[in-house]
Amino acid sequence: MTTIGIIGAGNIGSQVARKAIESGYDVVISNSRGPETLADLVAELGPKASAGSAAQAAEAADVAVVTVPLKAYANVPVEPLSGKIVIDTNNYYFERDGHIDALDNGQATVTGMLQKHLPTSRVAKGFNHITAADITADSFPTGDSERRALATSSDFADASAFVTKLYDEFGFDTVNIGPLAESWRVERDRPAYGVRQNIAELEANLAKAPRTV
Repeated sequence: MTTIGIIGAGNIGSQVARKAIESGYDVVISNSRGPETLADLVAELGPKASAGSAAQAAEAADVAVVTVPLKAYANVPVEPLSGKIVIDTNNYYFERDGHIDALDNGQATVTGMLQKHLPTSRVAKGFNHITAADITADSFPTGDSERRALATSSDFADASAFVTKLYDEFGFDTVNIGPLAESWRVERDRPAYGVRQNIAELEANLAKAPRTV
């Protein structure tokens, strides 16, 4: 049984935890305030969930989900995630994170920054362009005409493949953008960001995305 370690127990992290448990995974969830502050959430999630520190969640994880504010990405533990697939849900909000020149100038990508921070992990972008509530409320079975599509991106084929599998289990179709160098296409303020779309619509929105906004 795969354990998903969730680093960041905010809106996205909590919803991913709910769908992961519903899909049969064990979950270890963490936040910046300490595992004792997650007692109510763990009680709600049930026996397949536990709380720990970020390092403990990373250590326990077969696959990790990083869902902390971008300004805190350098605090993500490196060594416990070595050799593991890491799903990055991050977005860049300069109002919260401060201006990052490499992102403002189109010289870097959000998830590419996390990959550099985790050089021995296999990082993939996921769940960054859907609202937290929709992760649980807007999923449909495979083949349903109402099924929504989400994007992923990675420099590692197995990381993209795992996100694709997870999306399918959660009730979503997938569009693979390709390497992290192209992942800016689904970042904040681009046409695909936050929009409910099927595969064809997502592919079209990705294609027309501007490099800088």
